[in-house]
Amino acid sequence: MRRFHFVIALLVVCLDRATKWMVAKDISLHDSIQVVPGFFRLTHVENRGAAFGLFADSPAQWKIAMLVLFSIVALIVVLALLWRNSHAMTSTGIGLALILGGAVGNLWDRLLNGRVVDFLLFYVGQYQWPAFNVADGAIVCGAGLLVIEILFAETPAEKSA
Repeated sequence: MRRFHFVIALLVVCLDRATKWMVAKDISLHDSIQVVPGFFRLTHVENRGAAFGLFADSPAQWKIAMLVLFSIVALIVVLALLWRNSHAMTSTGIGLALILGGAVGNLWDRLLNGRVVDFLLFYVGQYQWPAFNVADGAIVCGAGLLVIEILFAETPAEKSA
């Protein structure tokens, strides 16, 4: 099962890299393409902060180094958990694989460019969700799977009853 989990992570990284490359190539910085009027656009923005633009406006010199360090620590923790829990196909393993792939995708951008390309923009009227990318989406979906597992998984006592 480990192989399957790492294939999921690799697919997330490849999809993330390909989509970021296409957006950077085909959409000028700060331009957008309307996909679903009043709801969804492809846009090209660069995020120098953390997820969803947190700390993007911070002038601190240590910001990039701290984000890279945090990403590396998170990767180590996720890898350890995935290695330990990858003996069977579970939502926990899939969630960890999605988080791993997303973390590698965003870390790749940060190490090479000091920023992450974001391009998925959902909005209704003047209200909008911060732009994000495939890696961010994989991390959120993976975290959601872990939360569902925590909230709804049967304990060993419940299984034996």
